[in-house]
Amino acid sequence: MAIDPVCGMTVEETSAPASSQYAGKSYYFCAPGCKRAFEQDPERVLREGPKGMGLVSVKPRPVPSTPSQSALPSGKPAPLEKPRTLTIPIEGMSCASCVARIEQGLGSVRGITRASVNLATETATIDFLPQITDTKAIEGTIRSLGYRPGRADGATVEATTVEASNEQRRQSALRRLHVRFWVAAALAIPIMILAMSEHIGLPLSQSDSFWVQLVLATPIQFWAGWQFYRGAFAVARHGATDMNTLIAIGTSAAYGYSLVATVAPAVIAAGGTLPAVYFDTSAAIITLILFGRLMEARAKGRASDAIRKLAGLQPKTARLLRDGLEQDIPIADIKVGDLVVVRPGEKVPVDGVVREGTSALDESMLTGESLPVEKKEGDPVIGATLNRTGGLTVEATKVGKETALARIIAIVEQAQAAKPQLARLADRVAAYFVPAVIGVAAVTFVLWFWLGPEPALTQALITFVAVLIVACPCALGLATPTSVMVGIGKGAEVGVLIRSGEALERAQHLTTIVLDKTGTLTKGQPEVGAIMPVAKGWTQEAVLAFAAAAERWSEHPLGDAIVRFARSRHLMVEEPTDFQAVPGKGVRAIVGRRTAYLGTISLLEEAGLQVSSEAHRAADQLASAGMTPMYVGAMDNGSSPGQGNGSGQVIGVLGVADRLKDEARDAVASLKRLGLAVIMLTGDNPRTAQGVADRLGIDRVLAGVLPHQKAEEVRRLQQAGKVVAMVGDGINDAPALAQADVGLAMGTGTDVAMEAADVTLMRGDLRTIVSAIALSRATTRNIKQNLFAAFMYNVLLIPTAALGLLNPIWAAAAMALSSISVVGNALRLRKFKTPVPAQGSH
Repeated sequence: MAIDPVCGMTVEETSAPASSQYAGKSYYFCAPGCKRAFEQDPERVLREGPKGMGLVSVKPRPVPSTPSQSALPSGKPAPLEKPRTLTIPIEGMSCASCVARIEQGLGSVRGITRASVNLATETATIDFLPQITDTKAIEGTIRSLGYRPGRADGATVEATTVEASNEQRRQSALRRLHVRFWVAAALAIPIMILAMSEHIGLPLSQSDSFWVQLVLATPIQFWAGWQFYRGAFAVARHGATDMNTLIAIGTSAAYGYSLVATVAPAVIAAGGTLPAVYFDTSAAIITLILFGRLMEARAKGRASDAIRKLAGLQPKTARLLRDGLEQDIPIADIKVGDLVVVRPGEKVPVDGVVREGTSALDESMLTGESLPVEKKEGDPVIGATLNRTGGLTVEATKVGKETALARIIAIVEQAQAAKPQLARLADRVAAYFVPAVIGVAAVTFVLWFWLGPEPALTQALITFVAVLIVACPCALGLATPTSVMVGIGKGAEVGVLIRSGEALERAQHLTTIVLDKTGTLTKGQPEVGAIMPVAKGWTQEAVLAFAAAAERWSEHPLGDAIVRFARSRHLMVEEPTDFQAVPGKGVRAIVGRRTAYLGTISLLEEAGLQVSSEAHRAADQLASAGMTPMYVGAMDNGSSPGQGNGSGQVIGVLGVADRLKDEARDAVASLKRLGLAVIMLTGDNPRTAQGVADRLGIDRVLAGVLPHQKAEEVRRLQQAGKVVAMVGDGINDAPALAQADVGLAMGTGTDVAMEAADVTLMRGDLRTIVSAIALSRATTRNIKQNLFAAFMYNVLLIPTAALGLLNPIWAAAAMALSSISVVGNALRLRKFKTPVPAQGSH
């Protein structure tokens, strides 16, 4: 047996309705409401002990702290630090080959446990052991591979600051690219005109035209196109190749041939005629590729809109209240325990607790919930939410990277950097792609030079350049990360926080979804659902008023539900005397001239009250309807309990139930329409659980499951071949959430559940489960479309170019278009519509 730390009732551990873990110890509760009260502030509950029961406080088990290195005995090795994660922007990446090279290079560094590079966000996410390597060594490795690392998001840098820094870097790079493109375009246009001088009658000799074209093409080749040379040289030092290599070789071949044809035409003259020049080809290729990268950069910028919107929610300053005076200070200077003033129309600067005032907060920007949430003294508030009506004084409890907003930004960024399994195919292909293309181009040149018609050298050169330029590993590299990036960002906008690309991909394969009952399907707050009088002369109102009087001084959630319901019916609730709680069974109190008993059947039987067959039938009926029956007994004060003299009787049975969420039935129906088997998991007795399941349309129930058995039930389903999603909200759901193929935590639940889950439903609305699964399917479908398009593009156009059917300029246009089309297709996910009404979509 255990004592409920909230109400003091005795609870059977093996059949407790709820349990929770805290500080390494298990606590058991008589009702889910007690568990939720405990989880809101376990330290306070354990410090103060059960309310109103006169019991000794339960002391929490101390958590042993890790000794510092200086405190360790001499010669004893220091404990290993846990891996750190940092994100580093990387400049100079151009294609999937770059991604593979950096990942391999970082993966070979001692102390790095994981490295994931994202071409779409141009960042590397790295897990490393601080005692073995550090940020400087990691940055040095990236430089040695031929790329430029940016500022890493160290532990002291705020999430919003990192995003602002990254955004400045992106905008600076975009401006440079913009300038290079327009200069290249301005010079390329007259080159194209001069190339057609014979056809449009320009008063210029062929030789003079060649020299003018050379002058105009040279800055395009070596200034506007210098980034291609720089990238190619950097990877060439390591004996590698990438997209820059293809562009540099291809354009240099066209430019070099043309340079020789201009400066020393006799070297390559055939039959006494001057050779043609291809300055227009090299200039147009570089200009078109720059244009493609400019459009690609803009599109990738739109793909990261979700992060920028989230980062932009954080206010820059806070109004600090100290010694009765208010002063505006930077948000970074707020510390835990500070009091901040939030006026109507302002954003809450940090996570905290209301210490003074009442208001309604708009939390839609974080949770997607459109209705304002009422806040009063003692209620928690989330940073970046909008204060609608009244003024609030808030005590800061979490600041900086610990706030909900910063954690959400970090989770979304990490998820966008993750690689689902589909990306591995592109990575494997990319590792061999560029060398294979160079090989194909070389073979093409040789065959056209040996077997092609005259002028064989010219035709061989054109096909060689076309093959190099048309190949596009960029599309392969962008196919997966852009879709993941947009999909996860869209999820954050509609209140679905997805922790990884793998979870996004796995969710499309789900066959079974397991729903925890309390706090997931229900609101976690018991309510009176039925009143059934069973004694002559007693009406529903009279039974309810009598029961409410008995429970008036009880702080148990069930008792509170009865009192609230009576007052909502405008019934007078008398003052009881001699109130006594009977642990695990109910309460006893004197109400007027009678002694009231309210609780289990054993409580009434021990008091000597007669339980009629009608009372038994009423209790059975309520249990079948999914409610917990509570017997109400009355005994005249002059009677002797236990003698069975007929003066005491059961006057009614109350049905109390944790109210179902309004959207629960619709959500279950929607999940079934998606082809999922829906299972309810609960610690309730089978009869009550089946009553709830029947009301929701759930066909299968796993009842009487203890908290520690939930993960085992999920494992059994997986062993039966099911791909399982688990939806829960409590600490005791965390093992099951971690065990499931996809764990979904209700955002209204605990931090532990959210950390264990793959997906967090920020609003607590069950219908967002449907949105999460639909978004997963849409994103995976989008990734497959992109990969198919990228592969087919290369499979079809490389042979076309090799056969001489594709002009190099058109090859450059097609290459640029392939990357833009992949990113553009990914951006279609921004228009994803939730399949059910999203209360807070915005």
